[in-house]
Amino acid sequence: MSSATTDHDVVIVGAGFGGMGAAITLKRLGYDDLLILEREDDLGGTWHVNHYPGLAVDIASVTYSYSFEPNPYWEHWFARGAELKRYAEHVADTYDLRRHMEFGVRVDGARWDEDEQHWVVSTSNGTRTATYLMTATGFLSQPRLPDIDGVDDFAGTVIHTAQWDDSADLTGQRVAVIGTGATAVQLIPQIARQAAALTVYQRTPIWVTPKNDFRIPRALQYLFAAQPWTQRLARRANSAWLEGMMVTGVLHYKQGKVFNQGAAALAKAHLRRQVKDPELRRKLTPDYSFGCKRPTFSNDYYPTFTQPHVTLETTPISRITETGIVTSDPVSGLEGETAVDVLVLATGFNLWDTNFPALEVIGREGRSLGKLWRERGYHAYEGVTVAGFPNFVSLNSPYSYSGLSYFMTIEVQMRHLERLLGEVLRRGARTFEISERADQEFLAQMLERMDDTVFVQGSCSTARSYYYTNEGDAVLLRPTSSASARRAVEAFPLDDYTYA
Repeated sequence: MSSATTDHDVVIVGAGFGGMGAAITLKRLGYDDLLILEREDDLGGTWHVNHYPGLAVDIASVTYSYSFEPNPYWEHWFARGAELKRYAEHVADTYDLRRHMEFGVRVDGARWDEDEQHWVVSTSNGTRTATYLMTATGFLSQPRLPDIDGVDDFAGTVIHTAQWDDSADLTGQRVAVIGTGATAVQLIPQIARQAAALTVYQRTPIWVTPKNDFRIPRALQYLFAAQPWTQRLARRANSAWLEGMMVTGVLHYKQGKVFNQGAAALAKAHLRRQVKDPELRRKLTPDYSFGCKRPTFSNDYYPTFTQPHVTLETTPISRITETGIVTSDPVSGLEGETAVDVLVLATGFNLWDTNFPALEVIGREGRSLGKLWRERGYHAYEGVTVAGFPNFVSLNSPYSYSGLSYFMTIEVQMRHLERLLGEVLRRGARTFEISERADQEFLAQMLERMDDTVFVQGSCSTARSYYYTNEGDAVLLRPTSSASARRAVEAFPLDDYTYA
């Protein structure tokens, strides 16, 4: 199906689960001239880049996987990072994706050539052309570095969680962790087991609920393998629970405020049970509504702070010196310095400055996607396409993330691609583009539905989360249920697109 006028039918940027899902769909449709470009040295995306101690998924393994490619041999109910890396490799091998991949290639930008009707993709390894361009750069791919005076002056070891140094030995070290998001919740208990002293600098506490984790017995693995319907049943049950929690407590907060309060009460009870010191509990209790910031699960996060060598520091950081961290009380003005050997940055990822989009994308008439989103609001039709950008699919887009498991989003997008490109093939067309009308109508629907969510109706002003743009708008999550997203992908009018 390759065109003589382009190097490839499709260029996909990113070899994580999103990019591999897109490639699987394309191959099912008959496209074989695919190029998957990946800046890292291997596939797997998040699960290749991240390998910090304690890394695990916070969605049950039976749900955090492709529904069409179940793994009956998960070792844990919540898969560890290494398990997910192996699963990614299994998927690539099963669907013959490796031969389409090039590693160690950075994509700097892409431009739509109106005369040739194809994309020109600029990379660290030369220029490629393709009829279709698909970006699957993920939501959590650009590490955020803290904007703190003196951070570059620190003379000790500095490690960002997304760039973990496996050779680093924290045994007997004085360690500081900046950040208390979902990554830190997994990492902090692990560091506490090694460090002589651990100080955790918290700006915003996180909601933490009990984690019902366990090693999956061999007998259950064999049952899943011999009777796949049992694993499908477990997936449906877990997905229904996640969906119920997400829809009633977060997306329909206006109607289901009591469910949101119930989730917060569960987290508070978990905290009371594990931390007896009322002052420490106060510091660890969020002052924003449950769901404003992604909550997480852990059984050992709270108890870590009760250990004598662990300190929770909530006084704001003033600056970092060569030997430690200085805090300054905004009321009294009093300063204090903690000596540190190792500085761990659990400061998350930069979505809105460098990830939407993660590369420069120039569409028709020189239109810049990044500039468009920042000046006219973040939007993408069904979380997939944008008017003014022909033959372009953005898999990490505003309003695309439906449900707590990213695989729910991926499979909805795969079905969108299947219907859209199936229509392109049926018509014998070469280009597609979403109409401005359909693009804006979808945005209006999302904004209207957002009014019911915790992000608008709840108390979220003190929550700091990647859910929000720099302007304070929550546009990452699709404000509908996953079931609604699945219905929508089967029903969106194919005539919302123009074809040529």
